[in-house]
Amino acid sequence: MSLDQLKAFLKRVQDDEKTKQEILSAATADDVAVIAMKLGFEFSGDELLRVSGKKFDRVTVHKNNIPGEYN
Repeated sequence: MSLDQLKAFLKRVQDDEKTKQEILSAATADDVAVIAMKLGFEFSGDELLRVSGKKFDRVTVHKNNIPGEYN
């Protein structure tokens, strides 16, 4: 995992309200990783989940426990 990439992305989120709102509306960690990739940061949703509960500067990573639908 590139912790440096993740930290750099979270730093950007602190200062960019549009990006912050976009990741807050993302459904999954993989969706957040795709948003980050479009901005030039490379990490996976799984890697993001591994740092759940940790604080990076002014941003704390939280895993949402939203049950999915099963058909």
